[in-house]
Amino acid sequence: MSEQHNVVLLTFPDATGWRPAFEEAQHLPGLRYAAAMERTAEGLLEIRDTFTKGAGVATVGSGVLGGLVGLLGGPIGVLLGFAAGAALGNAAEEHQAAEGGAALIVLSPRVPDGGALLALEARESSPGPADELAARHGAAVERIATEAFTEQVRAAERKASKGRP
Repeated sequence: MSEQHNVVLLTFPDATGWRPAFEEAQHLPGLRYAAAMERTAEGLLEIRDTFTKGAGVATVGSGVLGGLVGLLGGPIGVLLGFAAGAALGNAAEEHQAAEGGAALIVLSPRVPDGGALLALEARESSPGPADELAARHGAAVERIATEAFTEQVRAAERKASKGRP
């Protein structure tokens, strides 16, 4: 099987079993992002936890690169270059976080009352590891191709922006 870039949804009928599955999911091959959402029996939705593989890498990497460029300006140049690079890297990470928030809003109707949903973004060479994780923890599995899901999020954003004054 060739590598597939998917959003893998693990749905838990009750909110008690998601935490161990979330911890295990962080070690799935190809995982890039994981989020856990829980809905109370009264219908209140809460984002319980998130995980981003490599979080902070862009900020630190851009800061180091900026610092290296700043070497040309001496010690003050290194400091200013690092600060500017880190700010740019952080801006990129913040943009990704905002897009992740929009994606969770689109997924929120799939969280059952009194249950939980793990949303995993992964490049899968095989569905086996995620399917086995779901089976161990009593979750139902659904996959959405990332391209199709991205279009769903963009459509929701366009619809929301039309409703703004």
